[in-house]
Amino acid sequence: MVEASTKNMGRYVGHYVGRFAPSPTGPLHFGSLVAAVASYLDARSQGGDWLLRMEDIDSTRCRPQFAEEIPRTLFAFGFQWDGEIRVQSRQLDRYQSALDQLKAAHLTYACSCSRKEIADSSTQGIDGPVYGGVCRDRDLSSTGNAIRIRTTPQEICIDDRAQGRQCQRLENDIGDFVLKRRDGLIAYQLAVVVDDADQQVTHVVRGADLLDSTARQIYLQQRLNFPTPSYLHIPVVTNPEGQKLSKQTLAPAISAADACRLLRDALLHLGQSVPGAQYDSPVTLLEAAIPTWQIARIPRRKSSHIS
Repeated sequence: MVEASTKNMGRYVGHYVGRFAPSPTGPLHFGSLVAAVASYLDARSQGGDWLLRMEDIDSTRCRPQFAEEIPRTLFAFGFQWDGEIRVQSRQLDRYQSALDQLKAAHLTYACSCSRKEIADSSTQGIDGPVYGGVCRDRDLSSTGNAIRIRTTPQEICIDDRAQGRQCQRLENDIGDFVLKRRDGLIAYQLAVVVDDADQQVTHVVRGADLLDSTARQIYLQQRLNFPTPSYLHIPVVTNPEGQKLSKQTLAPAISAADACRLLRDALLHLGQSVPGAQYDSPVTLLEAAIPTWQIARIPRRKSSHIS
């Protein structure tokens, strides 16, 4: 794995710390590139650090070959990150420590409900069935069961820098959500909150498909006494059928041989100015795009089609 770019390893002047955190379930596709471009330009335009993290916590879906390939692809596209790459699968003790902290505060409980049971007995929320806390007071063993966190009806709001004000009441909209699956895997929501806190991330720039996860992450940040970053959710790229580009929708891998064209397409998707033809390498093209980066030009919608 490429552990760091050849860029100066010293920290930038200023407090901004951003990150790009792909899951190595497949090669990078155009949707991934758009997210990388947005997070990179937002960080560099503010003199900030840009970190790279491999979110490989789900060992059932992630593959080591893609964790090796993704940094090489990013480097070929002109991205230069700061410091070593954080790998989630190496942080399991840290995640368990955070889970233990929540348990000690009596905020978690074991749950034996199956997905079918939850679907049959729950109302539909913004991200699937709303879990109503059936197991809250059953005092079940954690062995072989999922671990959930108790939610409240208190409203959680963020002022997203691209999508505007967003509010949720977790108990009503999501329900008590899983922090550790019954198979023993730590859930994404907990892992990403711990990672951002440990890496001192101040600004999160990512796809709008994760917008509905943000209230859950803020809730965990508050319970763990972590600071809350600033959030910016960009429109995800969809295929002609309206599906988000992903491995499941057979999104093609990006090729470094076509890097400059793809970077220009990514800038267009984000509503940004596109550097002229004289910037004929990925590095110089990205450098030219930094001073013209404008959040106000990002389309204020959750998805956008590209042919």
